[in-house]
Amino acid sequence: MAASGTAVGGVIPLSQRATMLRPPATLAIMAKAKALQREGAPVISFGLGEPDFDTPERIKRAAADALVAGQTHYMPTLGDPETRRVIAEKLVRENGLEGVTEAHVAISTGAKQSLYLVCQCLLGGGTEGRRDGGTKGEGASDEALLPVPAWVSYAPMVQLAGGRVRELPTEAKSGFKISAAQLKAAITPRSRVLFLNSPSNPCGTMYTPGELREIAAVVAEAAATVAPNLVIVTDEIYEKIIYGGIPHFSIGSVPEVAERTVTINGLSKAFAMTGWRIGYAAAPGEFGARLMKAFEALQGQMTSCITSFLYPAIRVALRECAEDTERFRQRFAQRAELVCGRLAAIPGLPAPRPTGAFYVFPDVSAHYGKRSHGGKEIRTGMDFAEALLSEHHVAVVPGEEFGGVGKNHVRLSFACAEEEIEQGMTRVAHFVAGLR
Repeated sequence: MAASGTAVGGVIPLSQRATMLRPPATLAIMAKAKALQREGAPVISFGLGEPDFDTPERIKRAAADALVAGQTHYMPTLGDPETRRVIAEKLVRENGLEGVTEAHVAISTGAKQSLYLVCQCLLGGGTEGRRDGGTKGEGASDEALLPVPAWVSYAPMVQLAGGRVRELPTEAKSGFKISAAQLKAAITPRSRVLFLNSPSNPCGTMYTPGELREIAAVVAEAAATVAPNLVIVTDEIYEKIIYGGIPHFSIGSVPEVAERTVTINGLSKAFAMTGWRIGYAAAPGEFGARLMKAFEALQGQMTSCITSFLYPAIRVALRECAEDTERFRQRFAQRAELVCGRLAAIPGLPAPRPTGAFYVFPDVSAHYGKRSHGGKEIRTGMDFAEALLSEHHVAVVPGEEFGGVGKNHVRLSFACAEEEIEQGMTRVAHFVAGLR
């Protein structure tokens, strides 16, 4: 007889939901980099998507003052009306999202949770109002259209919601952007969500306003014909980090698709607030208000509100810190120039010039089949990253996890000090020169 609390056979099973996802292989690289640092190795990391700047003082002071004043109790699940109103005003004023009010805004624990909730609300079958909760697998045909390479969490979020990912491959020569014609050919009656991320992680490129208007026209036409339930989910977390002469443009400002567009954003990147975990989603019209109610129901069973004394900090950031974000943007622009200049001098690492965010995505496949000075054969982006870290103590993110042609690339984040960029790129140059 099995002991109390022990499963028959000695193994307590986990859910399929938990076991179907694999930890990103890229985490192994970052874990090794941290281990080397603990051992005293002089590791330079181009891995983290995190600004190295400190959060502006006035934002920190707003949160501290609220904490001292006793704003430490539960708040409404999606945020207090005043803060949601400030976000709505920002979206109307800066992004042209007409008709957005506090009723169309949800504040979540980071933009990642906002994206997760969008997937849970839109994928997995049209079960609204059903008593059985849609437990019979109706959502198996819901498709999310995902231009790749793409941020590593989009696809797992789709899968966790019961949807299918349909990848739309892109290439460096197009700036890793889909075309309107490519999108039109990919849309079917099963198309439910189109993900857009501009500026892009991992590619550092962005769509022009004209390109986004063309994509919007395709979505509007498809919605009137083959894909009536298609929704655009646009991740604009890097909107203020642009420096390539292309203005940021929110596709949700296009009237034809405004009421089928969900705009995701947050304070992490532009305000150097990654650890604060503040994100938000917005969508106008009747659909948007209904979507926010669904957010409230789901988030209320998950995390409820964000930390209560952070709301004044959100208001201060969005109302008073434009000078700080511009200062950060200028520094990132300088770093982009620096890393691109250094990268261009290294043979066999071509990359589109970044125009936003703080990433560059070079192709390393010209070096496949070679061996490093330490004897490692380079066959994949992971091999390149592992050898670079082991032999020269530079951490980059291999591109396999980003999908599509990402398997031939590595991602370098230049969200670090200029002197680190100089030292790191010198080491990369020495590593490539030693490949034979």
